[in-house]
Amino acid sequence: MGIAQIIATARSQNRLVLTEVEAKEIMQSAGVPVVKTILAKTKNEALQLSEQIGFPIVAKIVAPDITHKSDAGGVRMNISDRVQMEQAWDDLMSNAQAAFPNSQIDGVAVQPQAPEGTEVIIGGSQDPQFGPIVMFGLGGVFVEILKDVSFRIVPLSDNDASEMITDIKSYKVLEGYRGNAAADTSAIQKALVATSTLLETNPDIAELDLNPVFAYSDGILAVDARIILKDQS
Repeated sequence: MGIAQIIATARSQNRLVLTEVEAKEIMQSAGVPVVKTILAKTKNEALQLSEQIGFPIVAKIVAPDITHKSDAGGVRMNISDRVQMEQAWDDLMSNAQAAFPNSQIDGVAVQPQAPEGTEVIIGGSQDPQFGPIVMFGLGGVFVEILKDVSFRIVPLSDNDASEMITDIKSYKVLEGYRGNAAADTSAIQKALVATSTLLETNPDIAELDLNPVFAYSDGILAVDARIILKDQS
């Protein structure tokens, strides 16, 4: 399904928040590497997908009303076999129903447990004055604690994206520290430019958030994605 079609489907269902599966499809189409994520609508489907993908697995609840899945007990990581997957399904469903009793639950997103890398965040939003902007910084808990991020107005050139990366105060983390490999800043740069192009060509997107993106020595991989559409009312 193409980007325009995904957005049109959400619009037809009066949804502003895309599911994680939809958001990742859009980012993949835009040229940002994402971890393969498939929606399982039944427990049996989740078990079959887990075995096809290969353990360990990450499972996340998929429901239009649940945007912060962790807060609703909607994420299970390091699932290592069928028994744990069955239990994870039951836990995710019961937690979601307890936290959001009136929510429509679409199923569970199943994805492989990605190798850990340096966590970065790539974001985008619509500024009332400047229009679409792109944001970059260290990801995970760092973005909330350090608030060390850089911004640029769309469209981004390769040079703009490169400056965004080196602008953050914690850039040395990306250069490698305490024996950790340096992050592939070229891959991050390409993802920032791709995100800029996505926002420029799809004005329906009000906000996007890729956090974390694992940066490796030879590429990057977004393991979580969130996209919110503009309210047209």
